[in-house]
Amino acid sequence: MALANTKTDSSRLTHRSAMSLSAVLAGLIAVAVSYAGPLLVVLEAAKSAGLTPEQTISWVWAVSIASGLVCTVLSLFTRQPVMVAWSVPGAALLLTALGDYSYSDAIGAYIVAGILGTVLGVTGLFGKLLAAVPKPILAGVLAGVLLPFVVNAASAVIASPLVAGGLVLAYLAGKRFLPRYAVFVALFAGVVLAISTGELAAPQLSLSLAGPLWTMPTFNATAIMGISIPLLIVTMAGQNGPGLAMMHASGYEPNDKLLLGASGVASVLFAPFGSHAINLAAITAGICAGPEAHPDPRRRYIAGVFCGLFYLAFGTFSTAIVALFAVIPGEMLTALAGVALIGALQGSFKDTVTADHASPAVLEAALITLVVTASGIAPWGIVSPFWGCLAGTVSYLVLRRRAKV
Repeated sequence: MALANTKTDSSRLTHRSAMSLSAVLAGLIAVAVSYAGPLLVVLEAAKSAGLTPEQTISWVWAVSIASGLVCTVLSLFTRQPVMVAWSVPGAALLLTALGDYSYSDAIGAYIVAGILGTVLGVTGLFGKLLAAVPKPILAGVLAGVLLPFVVNAASAVIASPLVAGGLVLAYLAGKRFLPRYAVFVALFAGVVLAISTGELAAPQLSLSLAGPLWTMPTFNATAIMGISIPLLIVTMAGQNGPGLAMMHASGYEPNDKLLLGASGVASVLFAPFGSHAINLAAITAGICAGPEAHPDPRRRYIAGVFCGLFYLAFGTFSTAIVALFAVIPGEMLTALAGVALIGALQGSFKDTVTADHASPAVLEAALITLVVTASGIAPWGIVSPFWGCLAGTVSYLVLRRRAKV
């Protein structure tokens, strides 16, 4: 894994020599997974808050373009697969909170959350907090985040045995004969089966360019308390923490100040166009930072670059993209996400239960972390990765003290 740890090693490769089809496809699949699930949460939040079509399209444009710019620039600069996306738990939070405030007040609250996140990032405070947590506990958070996505693939196969089941079988065949392209083989088989069974209908596409809509922010103390603070907590604990853990688990040494600072600045700059929060991604990072993207860790940054480029392209035509993903069978995308994340889950689960030099107290606390995180609990709107990390840390402190007595 040492090859992936420094920019110097990767800089010996030219972009041309680092290019690979598997990395490009990993970037495409990561974007597909992002639009298939997380985007639906954004659309539902916009609908529940009564946003206009123009405001909704601007929201999709803003999160897509912001994610694309940060992914592309940071992946090229660091020579690491930096995966950035919009905050899914943040969007889920807005399902109920957004409609309680004026849209301009919500925009102001997004800006405040972005500024606070930037400060936590560039000062290194968030990175120091993560560094203080034992690594198996962080691996448990990551495994707990990934596990439901892989488990849901089994339910998708039961619900759609031909399309989702055929996709999984194609993945297994790909792993046997074309391991680098197994996920792409699964995607291709899923599309063919969905078309042949009539489950994939022709979308009504419009190639008109999506336009951003500027909203002048207003700052309301109630909105800041009701949106900014919860949004900051769920984004940092539910996305940035697992995102950094995923990069570490894949053998990289991410510059948390740079990555979190850039994501925070993007959140602030694109908030007036509707973007609620931009952060490091964990799920799609598992697709692009693992061996499925490329066996050589130094060449996986290409997956991050193309993920960003696809975000930029899709965001430019966000109206068409929304229509396209609306007709893709949900079971197919669920199964695709499941098989694409098996490798990442395997690595994080191994780090959870077999960490070198880990005491029994650490390993037991890591398993508690995994269980709580995978449970999906979200009391007071705070997502399960936060509670999983908290439960694991507290358990470790209690068990360690007990071991000393």
